[in-house]
Formats: sequence, structure tokens, C-alpha cells
Amino acid sequence: MRYLIGIDLGTSATKTVLFDEDGAIMASASQEYPLYQPQNGWAEQNPKDWADAALSTITKVVKESGVAAEDIKGLGISGQMHGLVMLDENGEVIRPSIIWCDQRTAAECEEITEKIGRERLIEITANPALTGFTASKILWVKNHEPENYKKCRHILLPKDYVRYILTGEFATEVSDASGMQLLDVPNRCWSDEVLEKLEIDKNMLAKVYESVEVTGTILPEIAEKTGLSKETAVVGGAGDNAAAAVGTGIVREGRAFTTIGTSGVVFAHSNEVTIDPKGRVHTFCCAVPGAWHVMGVTQGAGLSLKWFRDNFCQDYIEKAEKEGKDPYDYINEDVSQIPAGCNKLLYLPYLMGERTPHLDPDCRGVFFGLSAIHTRKDMLRAVMEGVSYSLKDCNDILKEMGVQVEEMMACGGGGKSPIWRQMLADMYGCKVKTVTAKEGPALGVAILAGVGAGIYESVEAACDKVLHIDKECAPKKETSEIYREYHKIYKNLYPALKEQYKELAKLG
Repeated sequence: MRYLIGIDLGTSATKTVLFDEDGAIMASASQEYPLYQPQNGWAEQNPKDWADAALSTITKVVKESGVAAEDIKGLGISGQMHGLVMLDENGEVIRPSIIWCDQRTAAECEEITEKIGRERLIEITANPALTGFTASKILWVKNHEPENYKKCRHILLPKDYVRYILTGEFATEVSDASGMQLLDVPNRCWSDEVLEKLEIDKNMLAKVYESVEVTGTILPEIAEKTGLSKETAVVGGAGDNAAAAVGTGIVREGRAFTTIGTSGVVFAHSNEVTIDPKGRVHTFCCAVPGAWHVMGVTQGAGLSLKWFRDNFCQDYIEKAEKEGKDPYDYINEDVSQIPAGCNKLLYLPYLMGERTPHLDPDCRGVFFGLSAIHTRKDMLRAVMEGVSYSLKDCNDILKEMGVQVEEMMACGGGGKSPIWRQMLADMYGCKVKTVTAKEGPALGVAILAGVGAGIYESVEAACDKVLHIDKECAPKKETSEIYREYHKIYKNLYPALKEQYKELAKLG
């Protein structure tokens, strides 16, 4: 039997899973780390925390599984996208990584749009200038921390920093690189035009690979530390959503998934480059060679529920610790007791600004319709429904673009909730399914590693072998109609508040 490792570098933790070639889990381990918010709207992490977490969890799964090092043939890394990691000439981290949900770069986005032109930028990078993307973060450091910028010799994405630690190679791959706003997405290579106009030295960027290509092997000192073999192949891997797509079988036309992690995503596979000229959804290269995906993003999806849990459900956290349960189990119980519409309460999930469909870093979360009859249970359900309305907005735009979705899968932490899956089915008006495999991104990059190591013939063939449908939820007509009415009000709230958000942002 041959074995594969998938590493999922998330915002709150890194999870490493060791699979056999049939997709069965042999061992898994995770390690958490902090997120720093030095100012309102800023978000940073220490890259060394990711490296420590990866090395620690690799060591644990190899030891726990008892699998021989030489039988672990490949390793893939999935990662939170868009984060900026800057290294000096010695490969040392210069400053904390500015990560995906940071919103400080509005002025730099204007600068990018001015230098390249909005239409031309969308034509090349398939997206308008966004605060979350890496290019604006690079310019922010250049504009605000020139000394740090002068020291910079290498620019990497979060997962690619971990790759560097494991292999010593400066490499990235097309799916994650698509989110930097420096890649020519239709042609799957760095854009000389964008780099020249933004005056970013191409030599600082890593070599670009396809997701299944081998980018290097494990360094001897890392092999010794972790128990891996020096021969273990490390493939390109993928951005978190592209990896989740492979791990849930979204590798062919007509298939899509909704994931609710820290952010929320509606993601559809496409064999052609399909670009929204309005820039409301993102088009990126996907992990299947020669294919792309279209995705809408809700910034504060699972984050909204976690924020509410951490601040207003401390009793659940304590109870869960005592009883050895998940606090979200109690939340699901509460939410199931409240009717659709939450007794006329709506929630806007804009805790970190928003990407789809508003592209507004200044908008913020709102409870609308709050009255004396509402309880914590109502508010919890409103949070889950608000996130679902936002994801419905994403799905509606894909339909408008002609991207046909015949099959919707659910994944991520929120996808485990039967309540949340039912909300999505009712709002989308289609069946929502899950697969038996529960390690979406980690399994996805392990599959990519298996293709790179020659275990599987292709990504599609691997998914056919490894993945099986688990649960299925059909829409309920009556509830769908209720949500349709509330969604109309939900859609009108952002335009009504847009100017007030701007005024709020101006205040010190």
C-alpha cells in the first residue's frame, strides 16, 4: 500500500492528514495559532507559526500511523489564499504576513486600477483590484514600510512558505497564484504587463507550476525531524478552495460546491475561462490542469458564527468541554427550534467587509429587525441565514454568467451542519449533497500528490476512485418561499446602508 499526506494550512489552524491510496485516513493532527489585528480591519499572522504547525503535525501523523517513510510517496499543501509572506536574502521572514481578510489596502487598489485600467486588469487577472489580494498588500508595504520592501528578495503565499521550509524551493502553483492579482489567468503564467506597470520585480516571485506537478522533495534535515523520506515528492498543491473542490469531486463541468469555513465560497468548475466583466465573482485557474473555476466569496461566513459563539455562547463552550462535545452541536439544537425567517430578524455577515457581490471593504455586520421578542436562539439562526443569503447571492451571479450547476456539494465546517445544509438547499432550490470523505482540502491535495507521484492517472480518475456520496438534502417548497421573501429585504439592506458605511469608516 502507498500513502499520501495532505496539509491544510487554514486561518485558525493547520491540519495534516495521512491517507492510504484508497483515501482512507490513517492518522490526522492539527495545531492552532493566533490571528493578530493591530488595527481595525487589519489581519496578520506569523509565518513561523504555520511552519511550526506543519512540522509538528507531520511528525505526529507519521509517528501515529506507523507507516514506513519510504511508503509515503507524495505530499500536497492546501493553504489560505492571498497572504503576503516576504523573505530577505537569507530566506528569513521580514514582517508578519498580511493575510486574506485584511482590509487596509483600499488606496493601493485605487493605485493598481489607475496604473493598469479596470477593464484591462480584469482581462488579464480575471478580477478587479481587491483589498484581499496579494498585489495591493505588496504595494502597501512598498508605500508604508519602504525599509522592509528594500530587504525583500522573495514573495510567497502562505502554503508556499511551508513548501520552502519543507523543500528549500521557491515555488507556487496556478490556483493560489491566481489570487495574487499578478497572474495572467487565461494563460496560467505571471503577467509581465502587470508586474512592469506596478514596478514589482518578477525575480521576487516563485516559479509557477500546475497543481499536480512535483515542485521538490523533502530536505534531509526535515526528513530527519519529521520521519518523512527525502524522496517524498511535494507537488504544487492548491489554494484552499481549489483543494476543497478536488476533495469533494468538483473536477468536471456542471459541478459546484458551497463551503462554509472562516469565509464562505460558492465554487463552480469550468473547462473554459469565464470572466464576469463586473468583477463580482472571481475566476481562477483550478487544480485540474487546463481548467478554471468561478467563485463568489462571503468574507465573514463561519467567522460570523464563531464570533457570535465566542462572545455570547461562553456557557456552551464550557458545557462542551465538560461533556466532550462540540459547542456547535448545542447551537444547531437551538437553531432548529426557531422558524425560518427568525421571527423577522435578518443579519448581514459583513464583519470583515465583503467581496461578493459588493466589493466593499468598509461595510460591517448588522442585525436588522431586532426587537424585544428576540432571543439568543433567534440571533444564532439569523447569523446562519444571513450567511446563506450571501452565498445565494454568489450562486445567483454564477447562473447569470451562464455557469450551469447541476450538482451542489457542501463542505467545510458549516457543511457538517444539517441545519445549514437544509438552508442552502431551500435557498438554492436544488439538492445539496455531501461526500463520505470529510477532509476536503487535505484530501484534495493528497489526491494531487498522488497524481504527481504516479499513483493515479489523473485528478478525475482519482476522484472517481476515492470519493462517494454520503448525505443528500432536498429543498422544501414552503421554506424556499419564505426565504425568497426575506432575501428581497436582505438584498435591499446593503444599498440602503452603503453611504453610511463610508461615513462610519471615516470616523477616527
